[in-house]
Amino acid sequence: MGAEWREGGTRRTPGRAVAYATCGVVLLAGCASMPDSGDLRGVESTPRQDTQVRVFAMPPRDDAQPLEIVQGFLEALTSDDPGYATARQYLTEKAAQKWEPERSTTVLTDGPATDAGPTGTRDDGDDYSYTLTGTRVATVDAQQSYAPASGNYGQVVHLSRDKKNGQWRIDALPQGVVMGKSDFQRNYVSVNKYYFASNTTADGSRQPMAVADPVYVRERVDPMTQMVRSVLTGPTSWLRPVVRSSFPTGTALPKGVTALTPDDQNKLTVPLNDKAAHIGQSKCDEMAAQLLFSLRSLTPAVDEIALRAGGTQLCSLTEERAAAVAARGSETNPGYLYFIDGQHRLERMTSGSGNTKADPVPGALGDGTKALRSVAVARDEHSAAGVGLDGKALYVTSTVSGSSIGDPVLQSKGKTETDRLTTPSWDTQGDLWVADRDPSAPRLLLLEKGAGQPLEVLTPGLDGRINAVRVAADGVRIALIVDKGGKQSLVIGRIERTPGDGEQASVSLQELRSATPELEQVTAMSWAGDSRLVVVGREAGGVQQVQYMQCDGSVPEAGTLPGLTEVTSIAASEDSEIPLFATSKDGLLWLPGGSGWRTLKETASVAFYPG
Repeated sequence: MGAEWREGGTRRTPGRAVAYATCGVVLLAGCASMPDSGDLRGVESTPRQDTQVRVFAMPPRDDAQPLEIVQGFLEALTSDDPGYATARQYLTEKAAQKWEPERSTTVLTDGPATDAGPTGTRDDGDDYSYTLTGTRVATVDAQQSYAPASGNYGQVVHLSRDKKNGQWRIDALPQGVVMGKSDFQRNYVSVNKYYFASNTTADGSRQPMAVADPVYVRERVDPMTQMVRSVLTGPTSWLRPVVRSSFPTGTALPKGVTALTPDDQNKLTVPLNDKAAHIGQSKCDEMAAQLLFSLRSLTPAVDEIALRAGGTQLCSLTEERAAAVAARGSETNPGYLYFIDGQHRLERMTSGSGNTKADPVPGALGDGTKALRSVAVARDEHSAAGVGLDGKALYVTSTVSGSSIGDPVLQSKGKTETDRLTTPSWDTQGDLWVADRDPSAPRLLLLEKGAGQPLEVLTPGLDGRINAVRVAADGVRIALIVDKGGKQSLVIGRIERTPGDGEQASVSLQELRSATPELEQVTAMSWAGDSRLVVVGREAGGVQQVQYMQCDGSVPEAGTLPGLTEVTSIAASEDSEIPLFATSKDGLLWLPGGSGWRTLKETASVAFYPG
């Protein structure tokens, strides 16, 4: 979704009313007659409005002509009508029964234009058609999963006139809904639902790692109940192969439960059907944790989840206890920010303390023994991997005083610095990832625990050469900057591990997908949340910008950050409270909350947090 939104301009709004809740004033849209003829007409997207503005659909007026019916229907799709009941009034009874608005949402650059079709006339016929046209931006599928899209949109809407009452209604239409991107931004909100990495268990041997599964829900149509139903339904198809849900198969809200609301203590009681009636305590705690993590970003906030089934309470979980049930990347605070100084040594500053005093990292990477080009520090901050200044050799050592650097664990045969090793990245299991850019044998490699024989990671579907690697804190997703034909894009892959026959496991990246379809030159990135990244790049013909991106390819509402030029690296923590850092021609910079970038050190080439 683009960051620019269409503003202002006059428009006709036959199909809805806007309510300003803060003022208690309702402005009803005019119901004046619309033109009966004409070709290409657009249903403009509503200008971006305050989040408290509600838009209500208006039913069709008597004797409305076909164009007014179509545009009124399209307007009703962008309203806050929970079940699209008003939109169905624009359809024949049979079409209303067959129409499934929840099947998909198609997002267009602007609202769909209505191009008059060839069938019939309003004077001498009882049927008429329009083609809805526009340029695709994205789609949201039946699982509420967002995916960028492109190309032209064209779908036919057919109308017929009832022989008894003479009223025009839509009798054939595409499934799902369609709207412009500004209406989508007003109607929908991106939220994370949570599952557990499938390689973690609930038997106490290892704390489960919570994995965010981003989905879009209608923001003002009981999003809390939508989210609970979505969590119970299970993970989206892209994430499903690498996560598990603690809810037994078939678990759902009982029939008749239509809305869920927390009490005045922010406790939400969730009734479940009999599928969940006989679970154990640890399983129940995991189920409650999934819901609590998933609902924390909504308003009103939920501080406690209670689960009920079979007429009894199964368990209750508070926010404090949830942290002991499962780990989340956004709750793991790094101890230090790291950077490479002007002498190619590794230094660090205490993370999030406001203290900008830097010290060399203990051990060989901080004492100047080896000039460094890039470094990655393990998530426990006890080990580090550094690439030499020429990009040829990778070294792994500890971050304690007196440690030696030893022999390289990996060497590239690339002839130039740009054809050698990328910056490495550590995952949550303590394994080390790095790409070798040697044109004769480009590879993505994994070193278990940072040592041993490198394992080549399978990358089916990878189209281009890897420039950068960053594994997410959840350990099941990876971000890559991929170069193809001189253009650099950000792609997200799913990490799948298959046990080997007494040897190394097979590791592959599956279903690589673009996260920056509108950027053609991505130069740096870092994970900045459970499903969010901060990205440095530019559009075709544009200037370099720093912005947040969701891993599904959508742009958060407040995505753009203060401008910065010639950025060489960006450092973000999964914890959004930890400040951003970057390096550029001006050295090491940081971004205090609510202000612009500030220079801390005049010389620094790379900055990063552990991972």
